[in-house]
Amino acid sequence: MTQPKYYSYPGLGEWAKENFHYSQAIRIGDRILCSGQGGWNPKPDKIDFENLVPEDVAAQVDQAFANCDMNVRHAGGGRGLAQAYKVVTYATDLAAAHEHIVRNLRRWMPENPPIWTELGVAALGAPGMKFEIDVEAYDPEGAKKELA
Repeated sequence: MTQPKYYSYPGLGEWAKENFHYSQAIRIGDRILCSGQGGWNPKPDKIDFENLVPEDVAAQVDQAFANCDMNVRHAGGGRGLAQAYKVVTYATDLAAAHEHIVRNLRRWMPENPPIWTELGVAALGAPGMKFEIDVEAYDPEGAKKELA
């Protein structure tokens, strides 16, 4: 059986591992599972948890998708979000976020629309967060490299 391998990207990912004791992604064989990604700058000069995300929901959605792409790639998924097959999104205001989510699904996963669950929630993990996304990706090429 393949052993899990844990990843935390440089910057905010390593900070979260140190301060909150969680990893950004885990690879189990040909699957990459990602922790929820928000619209934060992944490599800030200084981490200010109280002001982690921009005010604008569209900016949060766009950056969260970009963070997911970077996270999958950091875990060895060479094609990033194009390899995602499952997406779960969380928004504190579904009406405000929905069209931005759909635009990003089309942008980042143009060839194979993933399965998607869209959830409205009362609050997310950091002050000011209006959006979060987590994904699962299929990466057989990266799995072969891991075994080599």
